[in-house]
Amino acid sequence: MIYSMLALIVLTFAVAGYLLKMRVAAVKAGEVKLSAFRLNNAEDMPSKMLQASRNYSNLFEVPVLFYAAGCLSLSLQLETLSLVILGWVFVASRLVHSWIHLTSNNVIRRLQAFMAGNICVLSMWVILVWEYTARNA
Repeated sequence: MIYSMLALIVLTFAVAGYLLKMRVAAVKAGEVKLSAFRLNNAEDMPSKMLQASRNYSNLFEVPVLFYAAGCLSLSLQLETLSLVILGWVFVASRLVHSWIHLTSNNVIRRLQAFMAGNICVLSMWVILVWEYTARNA
């Protein structure tokens, strides 16, 4: 689990770097005033920048449940093959979600990737509770 968690952290920092690059370029080009970042007002931002900003925020929503499941599985020594596979599938789904969100922004495809990830995390939690209960019964 630790490697899939690291992979998601790398993705998060990659999206952060991409967003920072976009913001610096927009300020230098005069498309956005630096003061617009005080409140991140959507009216002052180009749509591509809003997409990247929203994607970055998405990486701190459901992934928190993934990180919690990963840390719990490691600390309780409940790391099973199914949890490891689900962890990697979740990371892959977030990578696909980010790619779609930052490029074509096809809402249906993005939703499919998002839901696949959610199903993975929910499954991870079911397995964790099952394994914990079985071990401590």
